Amino acid sequence: MDAAIRPDVVIIGSGVGGGTIARQLAGTGARILILERGNYLPNEPENADAEAVFTQARYRTKEEYRDETGRRYRPGQYYYVGGHTKFYGTAMFRFRESDFHEVRHEGGISPAWPVSYADLEPYYDEAERLFGVRGQAGEDPTEAVRSNPYPHAAIPHEPIIADMAERLRAQGLRPFFMPSAVDFGHGGSCRRCGTCDAFPCRYGAKGDGETRLIRPALKHPNVTLWTEAQVMRLLPAADGRIAAAEIQRDGQLMRVEAPLFVLSAGAINSALLLLRSSDASNPNGLANRSGVVGRYLMNHHLTGLMGLMPFRVNDTKFPKTLSANDFYHGLPNDRAARGNIQMLGNVKGPMIRSAYPWIPRPFANLLGRHSVDWLCMSEDLPRAESRVRLLPDGRVEVAYHPGDGPAHDRFVEHVRSRLRRIFPVVLRHSFGIEAPSHQCGTVRMGADPAQSALNSLCRTHDHPNLYVVDASFFPSSAALNPALTICAQALRVGTHLRAAWRNDNLAA
Repeated sequence: MDAAIRPDVVIIGSGVGGGTIARQLAGTGARILILERGNYLPNEPENADAEAVFTQARYRTKEEYRDETGRRYRPGQYYYVGGHTKFYGTAMFRFRESDFHEVRHEGGISPAWPVSYADLEPYYDEAERLFGVRGQAGEDPTEAVRSNPYPHAAIPHEPIIADMAERLRAQGLRPFFMPSAVDFGHGGSCRRCGTCDAFPCRYGAKGDGETRLIRPALKHPNVTLWTEAQVMRLLPAADGRIAAAEIQRDGQLMRVEAPLFVLSAGAINSALLLLRSSDASNPNGLANRSGVVGRYLMNHHLTGLMGLMPFRVNDTKFPKTLSANDFYHGLPNDRAARGNIQMLGNVKGPMIRSAYPWIPRPFANLLGRHSVDWLCMSEDLPRAESRVRLLPDGRVEVAYHPGDGPAHDRFVEHVRSRLRRIFPVVLRHSFGIEAPSHQCGTVRMGADPAQSALNSLCRTHDHPNLYVVDASFFPSSAALNPALTICAQALRVGTHLRAAWRNDNLAA
């Protein structure tokens, strides 16, 4: 496929959302063009070098964002084939049934989704097979109804993590095996190299968007991927349909026309592209009759807890096998304080120094070797004032006002008090919007076009041939990793588009 041939479908972004749509449509015969602003992530020794990945930020974008105060920072955005999943920790959770309903929090309301858990359940099942998720059903006390068991057995705990599970059980908790997308086990490509969470995988063992979605899709002759192709604007026609994408590639500006466009650039960049595409008929940006595009940015409340073991070295290679949801719906005497507990990948000295450069290298390395690392995750609330917008000079401003912070703090302190029964010292670190790994909500879906940008199938209310399929469609963030839910909804949307293709009505 070259610039002279018009594709039937243009997919912008090669992460979980765009990759899943591409794989769903790959067998239809529709001519599919995937546009990725980055390139393939190079397979090199630096992939597993914490100094290169964290201290030098070798793979992070060099672009800058600013906050409302004018402070500039380099965000944790990664532009490669496969998107942010090249660096994710492989966690593949289903949302709980209650996450799709309206939930009243201490600081506000998480709205109901226009789809239910039952609507997504068969697609969750398919997504787990697609990504080769390993897990064990029946252990999580909040687990929703499943039509099938996990496609693969859970990754077993290494000795220190097994000890952690027993210590939590001794406190009356019910830890379970974390569902994880890793090609682990006999005949698998995982080598337990010790660098998985927040690192790219050199061996193709991580179930990421490139290995599980894009590469299989590209085996079909009707699918083409253009790398280093940044979409600058979407160009609407007079009837409201999207006529073309304006692309910067090889130093040239070009137009690509198609009957159907799927935008999957991530919650921040999808919103920015829609805002950047404003014209006389759409002065506030595309798909933005409701005014919600760029607003309701959510990112999860994420706090790391480092339990120190002064007389024991943590030699665990893959710690992300343990999770606990005992407090997902609230603490026993504080229902507002709630969230998920899971393991972090092993924190290494350079990771510590990238956040706290004043810590001496030997001491940072010592902390990393003698710690067991945990993540507390709580739901962020959708707030209109949390937004991403374009400044008049073209720069990006992210104004982030997370909701329900005090309740998250109480949840963290409760978990910390539990961990102090295991460790003599438990240190705390909070992650902010500078690392937007769970960004969502900026092009929300809903039944009312006055309060949402997308319908329940992620089609924009304003443009009949434009779909937005990434975490920007989330009306709420829940308190679990988003990748599997993005994939499940993308499979649902892809099923709809496959049927439309068979009926010769692809943009319906």
